[in-house]
Amino acid sequence: MSTQNNAPILSPFPKARDMRVAIVRTLWNSHITEALLKGALDEFGHAGLADDDVDVFEVPGAIELTFASSKLIETGLYDAVVVLGCVIRGGTPHFDYVCQSVTQGITHLNAECDIPVIFGVLTVDCEQDALDRAGGKDGNKGAEAAQAALLMFDFCKKAEEL
Repeated sequence: MSTQNNAPILSPFPKARDMRVAIVRTLWNSHITEALLKGALDEFGHAGLADDDVDVFEVPGAIELTFASSKLIETGLYDAVVVLGCVIRGGTPHFDYVCQSVTQGITHLNAECDIPVIFGVLTVDCEQDALDRAGGKDGNKGAEAAQAALLMFDFCKKAEEL
């Protein structure tokens, strides 16, 4: 979901009712992912989720997000999983491998599982790009990921009524 000027803004966001969310964030680039986490938690709070409706888990890096999400989905405790991470381009192809792996992993979970897994992983060229997207001039992508989770929860509830 994007808040770019050319993208539609969906509002108002639905109020969460009986929603349980797991957030998995990476410890790699933790100063960025902590800001993303704050944005997500603030957004869930604004939507009416209580602190005990949102569980936060930490993993070492972006590659581990898929595994952790899969394990959390298997518990059956959550209505959505939000993954938060930050991969900053370096001088080697490692960036491409990590980004491809986490993107394909989360896409696979979304195709195969019954709950949405929201992709809140920044894939940026430099640290300033990440800072701009983690509460800076480009907003907070963690908050946007939380908004996407709320919208997908609402979608799933409506689909169940069909």
